[in-house]
Amino acid sequence: MIKSFLALLLAAITTVVSAAEIKVAVAANFVAPFKDIASVFETETGHKVLITPGASGKFYAQISNGAPFEVFFSADDETPIKLEKEGKAIEGTRFTYATGTLALWSAKDNVVDASGEVLKAGKFKYLAIANSRVAPYGMAAVQTMQKMGLLSILEPKIVQGESIAQTHQFINTGNAELGFVALSQVYQNGKLKSGSAWIVPDSFHDALRQDAVLLESGKNSEPAKSLLHFMKSEKAKKIILSYGYKL
Repeated sequence: MIKSFLALLLAAITTVVSAAEIKVAVAANFVAPFKDIASVFETETGHKVLITPGASGKFYAQISNGAPFEVFFSADDETPIKLEKEGKAIEGTRFTYATGTLALWSAKDNVVDASGEVLKAGKFKYLAIANSRVAPYGMAAVQTMQKMGLLSILEPKIVQGESIAQTHQFINTGNAELGFVALSQVYQNGKLKSGSAWIVPDSFHDALRQDAVLLESGKNSEPAKSLLHFMKSEKAKKIILSYGYKL
């Protein structure tokens, strides 16, 4: 009995020692699926994933100034590449974990039609988009309006969120009747969660390739490396697809 007790105690101590906290910067559009992924990862490994959501451009500034994130899930591929070139991210660890989809969305039913004609009609007061200087989905929204020849017409109605999360909040609370969001924010398990939406064709804007990378702070962290490896698993991919992303 004493031997069994000591073995169980040793196993418990080993688990505590080997478990780690992983500091992760996550693009706002990917927070919901990543929470689901992190939950499975934590259950399987015992590690704790500390999630900080935000705009990719702001994360770039924070990481450049020494923020202690170990892993970065960006909303684009350009920001991780820049960090790599500047020695703030580890070469050879970057990969595209998902390709995002832009959607024009209203929290109310029957406001946004299936082809985006509501933008041409212009019968709304405010249109929310993310800040195009720091949020890739905001830039995609600008490119979409340019493609439709509507940017100059719609500019007086535009309200900007500092991130795609704040943009979604503007629309969800009714402060803006509609706006451009990441499809993943309003879509799950093959259907729209609420309201009405137009899924913007990929040809209307640059591809929303979203890259992950191991940062300098995580270069010696096996748990951080394990998290990136887990993102390539079938379990993680299934969750990513369920939120409307492409692989």
